[in-house]
Amino acid sequence: MKFPYGISDFYKIITNGWYYADRTDRIPMIEDAGEHLLFLRPRRFGKSLLLSMLENYYDAAKADEFEKLFGHLAIGKNPTQQHNRYFVMKWDFSAVDPQGDIGQIRQALYDHINGCIQRFGKYYSDFLTDAIEINRTNATASFQSLLTAIQGTPYPLYLLIDEYDNFANEVMMGNHARDQKQKYEDLLYGEGSLKTVFKAVKSASAGRGLDRVFITGVSPVVLSDITSGYNIAKNIYLKPKFDDLCGFRESEIRDALLKIASECGLPVREADEILCMMRTFYNGYCFAYDRSAPVYNPTLSLYFMEYFQETCQYPQQMLDSNLAMDRGKISYISRLPEGGQIIISALNDEDASLSVRNLADRFGVEDMLNAPKDNIFMASLLYYFGVLTFSGRKTEFGDSVLKIPNLVIRRLYAERIREMFLPDAGDKILHIDRNFYRSGDMQPLCDFIEQKYFKVFDNRDYRWANELVVKTAFLTLLFDDSFYIMDSETSLERGYADMTMIIRPDMRQYPLHDFLFEFKYLSLKDAEMNGEKLRQMSVDELKTLTPVRQKITESETKLDGYRKILLSEYGSRLRLKTYSIVSIGFERLLWEEMAIRAE
Repeated sequence: MKFPYGISDFYKIITNGWYYADRTDRIPMIEDAGEHLLFLRPRRFGKSLLLSMLENYYDAAKADEFEKLFGHLAIGKNPTQQHNRYFVMKWDFSAVDPQGDIGQIRQALYDHINGCIQRFGKYYSDFLTDAIEINRTNATASFQSLLTAIQGTPYPLYLLIDEYDNFANEVMMGNHARDQKQKYEDLLYGEGSLKTVFKAVKSASAGRGLDRVFITGVSPVVLSDITSGYNIAKNIYLKPKFDDLCGFRESEIRDALLKIASECGLPVREADEILCMMRTFYNGYCFAYDRSAPVYNPTLSLYFMEYFQETCQYPQQMLDSNLAMDRGKISYISRLPEGGQIIISALNDEDASLSVRNLADRFGVEDMLNAPKDNIFMASLLYYFGVLTFSGRKTEFGDSVLKIPNLVIRRLYAERIREMFLPDAGDKILHIDRNFYRSGDMQPLCDFIEQKYFKVFDNRDYRWANELVVKTAFLTLLFDDSFYIMDSETSLERGYADMTMIIRPDMRQYPLHDFLFEFKYLSLKDAEMNGEKLRQMSVDELKTLTPVRQKITESETKLDGYRKILLSEYGSRLRLKTYSIVSIGFERLLWEEMAIRAE
């Protein structure tokens, strides 16, 4: 097997016999869905390959190669009447440089479109009788000339637009977003260049040769700003039947892993273990309100499978560096008013803490930069960015609950929260963590949280103080997916453990421990103490307090049940340490390790 990591050229993938997850069975559905379609997915999720597949299917110039390209795929056995019946042209707005003044950006846009039109003319030269005139300073005029040229042929135009919102994303995520705001408005508002381009596309569909348009992007932000210029696109990105149009199904991952395991000389049971690892780190994306089977991130999956095929080992870093840019999107949300609390709530998987009746889908860059941000706005953006997804749960009012899709994305949240609270403590945290992983000595970690982490909070934070704050501290400080599979609110039969850290299968060679945590919070009022008195008491004295003992006893009852479930699942492989942790306000942190009896 050969994996096409980073390759989005359908023709190259098929003709070279590389791995391809067949989605051609959706072509009839796409045709039936409408003539102007908008399909949104996070970056690096396979959108460009989808467009390349459509390009090769409809291209009139590739009619003689239909059997070679599609004969072995689902659509080849029952093709639609439209195959190889179009001139196809693709615009990729990620190739348009957003830097410079408005004149330079406009010219970059025109240069890209004109370049696409020139390539179109050369590629279809045997089909065209009229020449296409290129207007360097007005790409819409060049587009009109193209439409005139194809009207003398039996072939209509299919226009594919990739990364249509690229410039808006640059504005939103840039360090100087407000400085770029005027440039963006000049492109989209009034008779702005980009708005004029989309108006020309809309006009061309009214019997002037343009038959179909398929647009991909990350968010609906641009369409909101050009509504009057292009108000005919039909959104299909929330439809359940297109939920896995991009991304890998688990059955496809399993089949590929069985072949890789065979090449590596591994038994089938190890292929199942590899699949479990990939499911934890890369699966979990559901893009429709009505949850269907989740899909795997395709770029991360290809990264993992290519690495495993070459080395017969897991990559130590499960997050491909090409997707690490997603942390910038989480940072953007965290800097908004109340955005930090959204990030914390998402990390802790609180039931219904992030829920939406409907995703926000009509906001422009003005809203992004200036409008007040509510939870629905921020949660919707995190969904479009691919760092939240539908969980399948509903609130009592029928709202859809969003969640972090998998462990690699959870890592990005943990890193961001740590940066928010302790921006300069990286080396200190690393030293404490490594010591804890080896020894299980909780005291240095608790001391650090008392002295550093809790100091971030002031008195007003007591209004929402609870176990969540304590769990957030431990989760963000201890998170290390290069050694551990970390989980918050771990489902263990009929209960949910507060936090587990299970050693990755490939890391059990190292002297590490597995961990199980239960967190309790005791307010100063319930402890009948003030902060000053608490700080003067020793740990042993605090543990004798009746409210503290009650919390520890509650924890140990739950932990005993969770521990037995983990031991039955992992057996002798598990090197488990189990802790009850009680926080008294944001003043003192107590811990007690449960003794493990031989079973």
